[in-house]
Amino acid sequence: MKFTKMHGAGNDYVYVDAFKEKVADPAALSIAISDRHTGIGSDGLILIAPSKKADFRMIMFNADGSEGNMCGNGIRCIGKYVFDHGLTKKKAIRVETRSGTVSLDLHAKGGKVDQVTVDMGPARPVPKEFHVRADGVQTLLQESCEGFEGYVASMGNPHFVIPLESTETAPVTTKGPLIERHPDFPSKVNVEFVQILSKAHVRQRTWERGSGETFACGSGACAVGFALSRQGLTEDKVRVDLLGGTLQIEVGKDGRVWMTGPAVEVYSGEYPPTKSPRRR
Repeated sequence: MKFTKMHGAGNDYVYVDAFKEKVADPAALSIAISDRHTGIGSDGLILIAPSKKADFRMIMFNADGSEGNMCGNGIRCIGKYVFDHGLTKKKAIRVETRSGTVSLDLHAKGGKVDQVTVDMGPARPVPKEFHVRADGVQTLLQESCEGFEGYVASMGNPHFVIPLESTETAPVTTKGPLIERHPDFPSKVNVEFVQILSKAHVRQRTWERGSGETFACGSGACAVGFALSRQGLTEDKVRVDLLGGTLQIEVGKDGRVWMTGPAVEVYSGEYPPTKSPRRR
C-alpha cells in the first residue's frame, strides 16, 4: 500500500489515495501505522476517497482505531494532496466528511499548496447525548467537569474549551483523559486547554479523543475561536498558537467559522516496507 505522511501544524496523519488503493480493515491499519515505535507514527489514518456529494471524501480513523467525524488539520492536508498530486486542478474544492461537506480554498506557491482556508460552517448544536438539557439544541453550553469550568461547542465533533491561566502548567495528560471519558460525554469529547494572551491571540493545548495529546487540533481551534468570541473573551478574528504551529480563526456573526493554516507533505512510502533495513 502506497501512503503519504502529512501534517497540519504538527497534527500528523498517514494518507492513502483510496482511488487507487484498497484498505480492507482501516481501523486495524490505523492502530498499526500510528504506533510511533513499530509503525509509521501518526495521529491516525485518513483515506482520500471518491464522493457522490463533493469533489472528494475524507474517511478518518484515530490512533486507537475509532472512526472520527472531522479533522480540521487533516482536511487541509487533503486539499494539498489532491492538488499537488494532480487529482484536481481546482483551487476551490468541496470535501465530504461524516459531519457534512466542507469547502476549501487552496493557496499555492510555485505550483504547490502551502496554506489552506477551510469554511468549517457554523457551529453545530451540541448533541443531546452529551448533556442532558431540556431542549438539547444549544450551540454553546457552559459546563463544569473534573473541577474545570468551560464551554462545550461542536464543529461536527464535540469540544470542551477550558480557559485557564497557563497552558504550560495545564494538566493535559492527567485531566484530559478523565474529561474525555467523563459520563457527561458518552461518545467522548475533545478537550482544549486555552490561555488567553490578548483579545486577538490565544495559546492552546489539546487532548484529542482517541489519540491523546496532539501537536494541534484544527476543529478544536475553531471551537476555541467560536466559544471565546461568543463569550466576549476574544475578538472574532483570533490567532491560535498550538504546539506544532499557528492557525488563524475567523468567526462570522452567524456562527460560521473559517480556519487558515499550513499543510505539509513529509514523505511517501509503502507499507509494509518491501525491503528490510540493512543490518550494520
